[in-house]
Order: sequence, then C-alpha cells, then structure tokens
Amino acid sequence: MKLSTRMRYGCRAMTELAAAYPDRSVSVRDMARNQRLSAKYLEHIVSPLKTAGLIEAVRGIHGGYALSRPPEQVRLSEIFQVLEGSPAPVDCVDNPDACPMRKMCPTRDTWVEIGEAVQGVLEGTTLRDLADRKKRKSDSSTLMYHI
Repeated sequence: MKLSTRMRYGCRAMTELAAAYPDRSVSVRDMARNQRLSAKYLEHIVSPLKTAGLIEAVRGIHGGYALSRPPEQVRLSEIFQVLEGSPAPVDCVDNPDACPMRKMCPTRDTWVEIGEAVQGVLEGTTLRDLADRKKRKSDSSTLMYHI
C-alpha cells in the first residue's frame, strides 16, 4: 500500500496546524513554504479538509487556516477518509458482493486483516501525537555538542 502525496502532504499541513493550535492560524503560503510544497497544490489539499469540517478559514490580517477542534480530537483516520477514502487495500474488503470469488478466495481474509491493521493505526493516532512527535524531532535536531 502506498500513500498518495495528497495524504502525506495533508498530514504534514494538519500537523503544522496542530502545532499552532489554539494560538494562531497558518496561511497556505506559510505552510507551503515550511513544508517545501507548492502553495497551489496545497490549496487543493486544504479545500476538502475545510469542506469536511476538519479545519476552518480564519479571516483577517493574520488569517489562514486553523483546526476546527483540538488536535487530540482529530484522528488520522478522519484525514485519511477525506483525502484517500477507505484504507482497505482492495475493493472486495468494503464491498464483498463485488467479487463472485469472495467465499472461496484464499487472499481476501489477508486483505481484511491488512485493512483492519491500517485502520487501527489511523484510529490510534491523533494530530496531537504527530505535533508532539514533530516537536521532539525538532528539539533533538537542534542539540549542539561542543568539545
């Protein structure tokens, strides 16, 4: 299973909004610069997240986007659903009737297990988790050692 750039960049942008929550909003331009992405491409990612109610637009001189609820209440599964759809690796996991071989297929049970495992990780990870991880990684990369 390979995640799209849409999901990867969307998670990075949402993590940035989580780090800014609740004190400030972040513009698409600033997120794009910080993440080394095209602002135009990032706008296409942010739009469905706004439509889904995960983020909200903030108007004004310091406007941009902000999370619509605390980062500990936003699970990766929600972002995944908006940007990717189902985490099931094959269609027959979500739509068993779509395959005439479903009852005798030797691999379908494995695909179901994979989908459940991915869903478990997505459900068990919040934006707070990612923001905390980002902070730890930033803190450890700025350590300086002098001899």
